[in-house]
Amino acid sequence: MDPKGQRVKLNDGHFIPVLGFGTFAPPEVPKSEALEVTKFAIEVGFRHIDSAHLYQNEEQVGQAIRSKIADGTVKREDVFYTSKLWSTSLRPELVRPALEKSLNNLQLDYVDLYIIHFPVALKPGEALLPTDENGKPIFDSVDLCRTWEALEKCKDAGLTKSIGVSNFNHKQLEKILNKPGLKYKPVCNQVECHPYLNQSKLLDFCKSHDIVLVAYGALGSQRIKEWVNPNLPFLLEDPVLSAIAKKHKQTPALVALRYQIQRGVVVLAKSYNKKRIKENIQVFDFELTPEDMKAIDGLNRNIRYNELLLGVGHPEYPFFEEY
Repeated sequence: MDPKGQRVKLNDGHFIPVLGFGTFAPPEVPKSEALEVTKFAIEVGFRHIDSAHLYQNEEQVGQAIRSKIADGTVKREDVFYTSKLWSTSLRPELVRPALEKSLNNLQLDYVDLYIIHFPVALKPGEALLPTDENGKPIFDSVDLCRTWEALEKCKDAGLTKSIGVSNFNHKQLEKILNKPGLKYKPVCNQVECHPYLNQSKLLDFCKSHDIVLVAYGALGSQRIKEWVNPNLPFLLEDPVLSAIAKKHKQTPALVALRYQIQRGVVVLAKSYNKKRIKENIQVFDFELTPEDMKAIDGLNRNIRYNELLLGVGHPEYPFFEEY
């Protein structure tokens, strides 16, 4: 079942479910698990599935979606699937081939949303993280407005229903919004967002342009050594979140997810644990009070778990801007 049909309308007229299932897992997790947990997520009611070429699991995630269509659990149009254009394919001529590669891995005819994963261009080629002999990333120089035009063509070709961005700051969004001859606005900006990094300025900016903010890392973060600073406080142990959770007889994770939904943010819940996947869908079973919301707003401390430091040194590295 689609939990209470909770979807929001995008600026291109399509609808996105406000709760999504995130499929990223660290490299040590076997790919076969992506198949199992994605099938399970669809079984318990998730209708929005988020993956990416970078995650190297689209074959399994596509297989999960197709098997749930084949057994009658869902129809293709019931599932909202997001893929992402990786940094090694930001040159305009590489955009459509990258999307076609994802579609081929997924064995789907179209994706619902295709987004630029990260505004920092990396050297094209097979390596996802191309590095020189000193282990430094090899950057590429691409005008993101040209990348955007290539995404617009993918939408016109029917390969994706909607197009958006991820990890963009407001200046990078502005560049696309102000582009001469813009055909389609980005429908979303998917960014790290949780009570310790609540992105209120970016959220206001996005709302003012009818762009949906999609939250990843909404539960703080998995501790992935390559990507995440391990010395940061653990969000789900926060005393304020814990007290609000206790009051509502919910978990801190559910409170963190509910917080986003009530502020108009589309939220991704990433878990490879079946008990927690099933629990996360219960976000629709309770409501936070305005006082709860205010208390959670007060937790913001601009803690970014996913700094994506590989992009530091590139002119398009997004996180030196305030928002």
